[in-house]
Amino acid sequence: MPSVNIQDAKKLLSELVRRAEAGEEVVLCRRNKPVVRLAVVREVPVRRRLGTLRGQIEMADDFDAPLEAFEAYV
Repeated sequence: MPSVNIQDAKKLLSELVRRAEAGEEVVLCRRNKPVVRLAVVREVPVRRRLGTLRGQIEMADDFDAPLEAFEAYV
Protein backbone atom coordinates (compact mmCIF):
# COMPACT_ATOMS: atom_id res chain seq x y z
CA MET A 1 0.00 0.00 0.00
CA PRO A 2 1.92 3.05 -1.20
CA SER A 3 1.68 6.40 0.58
CA VAL A 4 1.85 9.59 -1.45
CA ASN A 5 1.90 13.20 -0.29
CA ILE A 6 -0.96 15.30 -1.68
CA GLN A 7 1.45 17.60 -3.56
CA ASP A 8 2.93 14.58 -5.38
CA ALA A 9 -0.53 13.07 -5.92
CA LYS A 10 -1.54 16.12 -7.96
CA LYS A 11 1.14 15.22 -10.49
CA LEU A 12 0.52 11.47 -10.34
CA LEU A 13 -3.29 11.38 -10.16
CA SER A 14 -3.80 9.38 -13.37
CA GLU A 15 -1.24 6.81 -12.26
CA LEU A 16 -2.74 6.56 -8.78
CA VAL A 17 -6.24 6.09 -10.20
CA ARG A 18 -4.95 3.36 -12.54
CA ARG A 19 -3.36 1.58 -9.59
CA ALA A 20 -6.57 1.86 -7.55
CA GLU A 21 -8.57 0.43 -10.47
CA ALA A 22 -6.15 -2.50 -10.51
CA GLY A 23 -7.12 -3.20 -6.90
CA GLU A 24 -4.22 -1.51 -5.14
CA GLU A 25 -4.99 0.74 -2.20
CA VAL A 26 -3.24 4.12 -2.16
CA VAL A 27 -3.00 6.39 0.89
CA LEU A 28 -2.75 10.15 0.44
CA CYS A 29 -0.86 11.98 3.17
CA ARG A 30 -0.67 15.57 4.37
CA ARG A 31 2.60 16.41 6.10
CA ASN A 32 3.44 12.69 6.10
CA LYS A 33 0.26 11.80 8.03
CA PRO A 34 -2.35 9.59 6.29
CA VAL A 35 -5.60 11.47 5.59
CA VAL A 36 -7.31 9.74 2.64
CA ARG A 37 -7.47 6.23 1.26
CA LEU A 38 -7.89 5.97 -2.52
CA ALA A 39 -9.70 2.81 -3.53
CA VAL A 40 -11.83 1.67 -6.43
CA VAL A 41 -15.62 2.05 -6.13
CA ARG A 42 -17.53 -1.17 -6.56
CA GLU A 43 -21.08 -0.75 -7.80
CA VAL A 44 -23.67 -2.75 -5.94
CA PRO A 45 -26.42 -3.95 -8.26
CA VAL A 46 -29.85 -2.77 -7.22
CA ARG A 47 -32.46 -5.50 -7.15
CA ARG A 48 -35.82 -4.33 -8.38
CA ARG A 49 -38.90 -5.54 -6.63
CA LEU A 50 -41.72 -5.59 -9.14
CA GLY A 51 -45.25 -4.93 -7.95
CA THR A 52 -44.36 -2.98 -4.81
CA LEU A 53 -46.96 -0.28 -5.64
CA ARG A 54 -49.66 -2.67 -6.78
CA GLY A 55 -53.06 -1.38 -5.64
CA GLN A 56 -51.72 2.03 -4.61
CA ILE A 57 -51.99 3.82 -7.96
CA GLU A 58 -55.23 4.48 -9.81
CA MET A 59 -55.65 5.86 -13.32
CA ALA A 60 -58.79 7.47 -14.63
CA ASP A 61 -60.46 5.74 -17.56
CA ASP A 62 -59.90 8.82 -19.72
CA PHE A 63 -56.28 9.52 -18.73
CA ASP A 64 -55.15 9.46 -22.36
CA ALA A 65 -58.08 11.44 -23.79
CA PRO A 66 -57.12 14.69 -25.60
CA LEU A 67 -57.24 17.83 -23.48
CA GLU A 68 -59.61 20.64 -24.43
CA ALA A 69 -56.75 23.14 -24.71
CA PHE A 70 -55.17 21.03 -27.45
CA GLU A 71 -58.26 20.41 -29.62
CA ALA A 72 -56.86 22.70 -32.34
CA TYR A 73 -53.87 20.38 -32.74
CA VAL A 74 -55.84 17.13 -33.02
